[in-house]
Amino acid sequence: MNVSRKRKKELRQLQNDAGRLWESQQVLVGQASDIAREAGRQLGNFNREQVVPAVQESYERHVAPTVNRGMKVGKQVVDERVVPIVGGVVGTALTAWDVANRKRQNYTGGGRAVVVEPQKKGMGLGSVIALVLGVAAAVGVVVAAWQALRADDELWVADDPLSPPNA
Repeated sequence: MNVSRKRKKELRQLQNDAGRLWESQQVLVGQASDIAREAGRQLGNFNREQVVPAVQESYERHVAPTVNRGMKVGKQVVDERVVPIVGGVVGTALTAWDVANRKRQNYTGGGRAVVVEPQKKGMGLGSVIALVLGVAAAVGVVVAAWQALRADDELWVADDPLSPPNA
């Protein structure tokens, strides 16, 4: 296909314009990248200097006391209610176990004592105790978390509306 000189000149001019536009866009993208990098650095500084101390102070003032109260309540429940109940259940189970062992050992079949070794089935006594204590601890943690989150709904609302930073 034959293209006139005028068209060739116009196409070269268009190609040159497109090249200059591409170069200027690359410069603009580079500048935008520099600005974004600096904004990220400033955001990190702001986070380190303003946000983290405010969150820590708020946590120590509002959440930590409630969590500590919840932990005390959980420990008190475990110490005063769960441990005595578990102790009673364990004591009763051990007494029943001892009685059953004595009856088995005292049984004389053909003039001699017969001792039958029990087969292990399922969870042992230690597993049951660990399970009960684990459930009690989990309940204590849930109670503490619930008290912490319900303490003050106003704590989660910002005092001032968000405004753009002064530059």
